[in-house]
Order: sequence, then structure tokens, then C-alpha cells
Amino acid sequence: MARAVYRRVLLKLSGEALEGGQRSGIDPDTLESVARQVQDLCGLGVQTAVVLGGGNLFRGISGAAGGMNRSVADAMGMLATLINGLALQDALVRLGQPAALLSAVPLGSFAEPFSRRRALAGLEAGEVVILGAGTGNPYFTTDTAAALRALEVGAEALLKATKVDGVYDKDPVKHPDAVRFETLTYQEVLDRRLGVMDLTAVTLCRENGLPLVVFNLKQEGNIRRVALGEAVGSRITS
Repeated sequence: MARAVYRRVLLKLSGEALEGGQRSGIDPDTLESVARQVQDLCGLGVQTAVVLGGGNLFRGISGAAGGMNRSVADAMGMLATLINGLALQDALVRLGQPAALLSAVPLGSFAEPFSRRRALAGLEAGEVVILGAGTGNPYFTTDTAAALRALEVGAEALLKATKVDGVYDKDPVKHPDAVRFETLTYQEVLDRRLGVMDLTAVTLCRENGLPLVVFNLKQEGNIRRVALGEAVGSRITS
């Protein structure tokens, strides 16, 4: 049987990962595909935490750019991540995979409040622990939330699933001659301003020695390949 190289990871998914061919919202087939890949990761014995973005529903920084108060816009963005979290939790449970949604802000009966103790207990029990509402504070991205939660739960790596197959020296969509990096240091990411994650998230990872793997989610099976240690995407370390 294939053996994973990680015992515990945090998987960062953008909200757009759930859109499929739609321009926004949640595509049911795409949601099920993502859930099956997460379930497969658990099947390898990897304890899995997930942080979802909310950009498929609402992006706080875009709302602020349109004239909204930034704190209000970010609150709406946090709620969007919880909608995505509920959808992923439901998809996993329907597949027979135990899952729990923990929220950084009070959400009544819809989600449990986040605590490190509860998250660790869920991971040890084999649940997929979905961590919603970012950090619970405005002005912080879900990338920063992912780095923070990864450190809090003792993840051995932060796996960032994107729409491209790694980190490039420039936008590969706009520049056909863009070069992909197989390995990088966090300092190189900062020096080159590569935009892998925001500065706060990169700094958190660098200062705490948390490895980051950036890979393409659209190629089904990539989450499993990363967990098995295959050369997929770009790996960033201290």
C-alpha cells in the first residue's frame, strides 16, 4: 500500500476551486470531486484540516474597493467561507467521511466554535476538520488564516491548491515563456515578490519552518500525489 509522507496537513482551497465551469457559486460535480479527493487523502492515513476561501461567493477586498467599509466587506467574506465550508462538510458526510466545521466567529447551530483543542481532537479521531471564517478578524486573508491554523494544529505541511501547476516567475496565463520553480525558499519568494501568498502568511511560514506545496487542483489526483511525496507543483521551505 502507498505510504503518505505526511501525518497531518492543512489543505488550503480557494473558493474558486468549487466553481467548476461556472463564473461563481458552487458547482455540485466539482464539489463532489473535491470531496472525493479529500476523502482519498484521509484514506492514506493523513489527518486533514481544510481552510476554504470565499471568492466564489464574495471577496471582501473587492467589496471594499467598491466603496464598502472594509470591516463589513471582510465580515461578508468570512461568511462566504462558512457557506463553502458547510457545502464541503455536507459533501464529505454524504460520502461517508466524518467531517466537522469549526468557525472562528459564532455561528450558532450551524458550526462549532473553533478551538485548538477541538480541532486536534477531531483530527485524531479521523474527521476532516474544516476551519471557516478565516482568523475571525478583518484585514486578514484566508492564506494568512491557513498558515495560522496549520501552525496551531501542528500540520507538517501547508498544501495550497490553485488553478496553476506551481509557482512561476511571472503569470503563466499572460506570459507563455514563464518559468516554473520546482523548489524555492521563502526568502526567494519575498525577494522576487512572487505573490504565492500575502506577506503575513509567507512570513508566518518562514519564521516557523512550515513547508508549503503549491499545486494544480484541477488535475484530479494531485492532492494524493502531493501527499505521497511525488514531484508535483512547487515546494517552498525555509
